[in-house]
Amino acid sequence: MTSQHWDTIFSTKTDSELGWYESDISQTLKFLNLIPQRENTTIFLPSAGTSLLVDELLVREHELILNDISDEALNKLKSRIGVSDRLTWLHHDISKPLPNDTPQVNIWIDRAVLHFLLEDADIQSYFDNLRLIVRPMGYVLLAEFSVTGVPKCAGLELHRYSVEEMTERMGKEFELIKHEDYIFINPIGDPRPYTYALYQRNG
Repeated sequence: MTSQHWDTIFSTKTDSELGWYESDISQTLKFLNLIPQRENTTIFLPSAGTSLLVDELLVREHELILNDISDEALNKLKSRIGVSDRLTWLHHDISKPLPNDTPQVNIWIDRAVLHFLLEDADIQSYFDNLRLIVRPMGYVLLAEFSVTGVPKCAGLELHRYSVEEMTERMGKEFELIKHEDYIFINPIGDPRPYTYALYQRNG
């Protein structure tokens, strides 16, 4: 992935023209609602983009670390939601090691970024980052294109996931809490099969 590719997309399209745009975020919230004691938690979004999920998480009074490879996406998001002492902005390629001062978090929510990583070293680095900052007893929600989905998105090849591969890559220190196949209908009406999986880290 390159920042230039994503900057071009976010600078030339409105949010509703993005292939992954969700006007209804209830699927993610359904999984988030399975997590007990969500109050006063810190959430890391490895690819925040311009998602409406951010607005809802702010309403729920979470502390948020909003990461994206695209500075253009973060600037658009910042223009929409403003600044807050509950927000940390991070312009970073999630396939590279996170900055040493990145805080630990209670919840990691990834909707549709992991599947853009193709090289095994990049995928491994992603999961190294996840293990580095997710606290013991913390949660991880992965939502990626399933193995039955299309092979490309945003002009890029994808690594599509089964829940079995997700679980293997998460490792034995994470327990699978719930998983579900889900058909996302994109803004032009095309179905996009996803795999959602929620994990909890061992204490």
